[in-house]
Amino acid sequence: MKLFRAAAVAAIATLSLAQASEAAALKTAVFAGGCFWSTEKAMESLPGVTSAVSGYAGGALQNPTYQNHRGHLEAVKVTYDPAKISYAKLVDGFFHHIDPTDAGGQICDRGPSYTTAVFVADNAETATAQAVKAQVSKALGKPVATRILTGGKFWPAEAYHQDYAKKNPANYEAYRIGCGRDRALKAVWGSAYR
Repeated sequence: MKLFRAAAVAAIATLSLAQASEAAALKTAVFAGGCFWSTEKAMESLPGVTSAVSGYAGGALQNPTYQNHRGHLEAVKVTYDPAKISYAKLVDGFFHHIDPTDAGGQICDRGPSYTTAVFVADNAETATAQAVKAQVSKALGKPVATRILTGGKFWPAEAYHQDYAKKNPANYEAYRIGCGRDRALKAVWGSAYR
């Protein structure tokens, strides 16, 4: 019995170390792609993404809320496994789920809080994001309005906004269809729309 218990404890310790190592290997990135419900849903669909959290980024206001996030963009904090998806592919996936040429918002969501941005954490991310942005501009044959911004504090949105598309599929689909999101993005990306 003692031998079995010792083996079980060793197995649990090994599993815990493996889980801790895996969690330590995960990275985060923040993207603003218009409505955070749509950005969250799109980013969670990418292989290698483990989670996405809706929130606010880019502003100076402390503890922004949905009712008052002046100066902030609706954004999503993405946790991903760099062994499964590179930062470059993550940024490219983001661009393929928005209209990067629209400087006034996204699809039917208009105004400053719905503009697009890639929030970068360091020089390597800046260089990668700029390179992907240049590739996107070349592919579309148009200037890209999406900004590359130095990351600041990310504030999670209220609980009712988290996983909105999963928790409220009928409401989300009505919004998505009513907004004309898929039609608009197919017009931008053609067969490259993911």
